[in-house]
Amino acid sequence: MTYWLFKSEPNCFSIDDLERVGTEPWDGIRNYQARNMLRDDVKMGDKVLFYHSSCAEPGVVGVCEVVKESYPDSTAFDPTSDHPDPKSDPENPRWFMVDVKFESKFKKPLSLKQMKEMSEFSGMRLLQRGNRLSLFPVEKQHFDLVLALGMSSIDDPKFLAQQMFGD
Repeated sequence: MTYWLFKSEPNCFSIDDLERVGTEPWDGIRNYQARNMLRDDVKMGDKVLFYHSSCAEPGVVGVCEVVKESYPDSTAFDPTSDHPDPKSDPENPRWFMVDVKFESKFKKPLSLKQMKEMSEFSGMRLLQRGNRLSLFPVEKQHFDLVLALGMSSIDDPKFLAQQMFGD
């Protein structure tokens, strides 16, 4: 199993939307590097950190699971969709999507700011300078820490991380 972080703008599709619908295609990826990971590396059963981006307080807000591996992104062929690509051909698709299923919403979002302040997240791709990809792999130790912090009712994520990892 691989762990991932997928970004979404909450005004377009939020963790609340995924909770409401249950399962949804993760469409609209229009970056070749992200597309290659989605097409070639994201597999059924993989766990995903759901990240709200381009909002007042960016951060991880929940978890979902990949329930269908990559298949052509039909929004690329639909000129009325939010993500059309006139150069994409259904016979030779350029863009792909996977289906994800809601698992849990965090009690409290784990903000980007909080993660930047915690040494336990050093090396996490999300925090690397210039990382603008909408999806990327996450190491298990980072996934587990995000999950523990997000599901905890403790107000101080640094304290919880220190208890978990003895910093």
